[in-house]
Amino acid sequence: MHFNNLNRRDFLTKSAIAATVTMLPGKSFAGISAHAADLHQSAYVFDGHVHALDREFYHGGDVTDRVDIGQWDLSRAKEGGVDAFFLSIYTPEEYYPGRYETKQALRRMDHALDQLHKANPQLGLALSGQDLTRLQQQNKIAAILDIEGSYDLDGDLGALRSLHQLGLRSAQVSAHNWNQHYADACCSTPQFNGLTPHGRDVVREMNRLGMVINVSHSADITMAQVIDVSDRPVIATHHGLRQVNDIPRNIPDPLLKKLVDRGGVIGFQIGSEFAYPREYAWLTEHRKKTFWDTTSIPERTKGKSIYEIDQLVAPTFPMLGAEVPVEVAMHIDDWVGVVDRAIRLVGEDAVALGSDFDGGPTLARGMRDVRDLPMITEAMLRRGYSEARIRKFLGGNLRRAFSQATA
Repeated sequence: MHFNNLNRRDFLTKSAIAATVTMLPGKSFAGISAHAADLHQSAYVFDGHVHALDREFYHGGDVTDRVDIGQWDLSRAKEGGVDAFFLSIYTPEEYYPGRYETKQALRRMDHALDQLHKANPQLGLALSGQDLTRLQQQNKIAAILDIEGSYDLDGDLGALRSLHQLGLRSAQVSAHNWNQHYADACCSTPQFNGLTPHGRDVVREMNRLGMVINVSHSADITMAQVIDVSDRPVIATHHGLRQVNDIPRNIPDPLLKKLVDRGGVIGFQIGSEFAYPREYAWLTEHRKKTFWDTTSIPERTKGKSIYEIDQLVAPTFPMLGAEVPVEVAMHIDDWVGVVDRAIRLVGEDAVALGSDFDGGPTLARGMRDVRDLPMITEAMLRRGYSEARIRKFLGGNLRRAFSQATA
């Protein structure tokens, strides 16, 4: 998810200061009760959406480098108790008008695989549920490669199979906030009334290959049709509830029920733009546009080479959350309240974490970055959740759905 920065200098300054306050592995989390810290440390924490390598692809460095800018790196993820995550292979819309999306997806896959190799033995590639167990036993964090955006606007099945052979195990149906030529996105003018016949073939081939079908960013009708066509659970990796904030990136109640009835899981994006209408309204007013607006892209990228587009988009990475006044800032209890609404609607077996770290979420007050994931555990305990429910949310539900989709 792509956001414009409101006050980048202030954010970077505060991030650098906050980065000096760290938690040693195995020790208590700052400001977190012993109960919450113990529970979080022992839980399997599986994040459904992380922009883990955008910064490294565009600016250099390794995933193992601890940095002060942004919301996620491997070192801070360990401090936050992360055991597994969907690693976003992000191909922004800027690469689409020139039809560079497949080349960019291959470049990002190559970079990700190289980074995983360099990060061994701290990090490992997971292709299935069995791999999650193996990597856990090896004390490695598991990374699942997930295309965000498009690997090919035409949905070529040969390209899909080739990426699967490289290790891709998840892909979005829509091209981020842009329509694929076979599926409508949430935030572009509809063209196909959901899926085309070829789009249905893409879904079936992903089922056959054992890939996660990720419907985040898809149009409502696209999601509904994907759920009907798929014979495996479908996952919305980073989403919110439309009953809370009425924007097209959030899921309406009937569609969420349909997703869950077929075994699917919804991952909750951690930013206020999805979960807190008051802050979203303030941000939209000051940006003068919605965060999904892509209308200027064709003109800005016209005639540019792929390397010139690299230079165009590089300054936006990592994508930082906005600085907002404290009086409109979301509290972590507000965010957990959104998860609670979903639990009351579809049950505790269907909810998961899908943070979107370094993809631009504006975090709850007091939350610095991935290190502060235990704040969620603490807030859920305050709400009276059982340890079993919290473990399901933190990773159990997503682990089950991923294992079923890739079996």
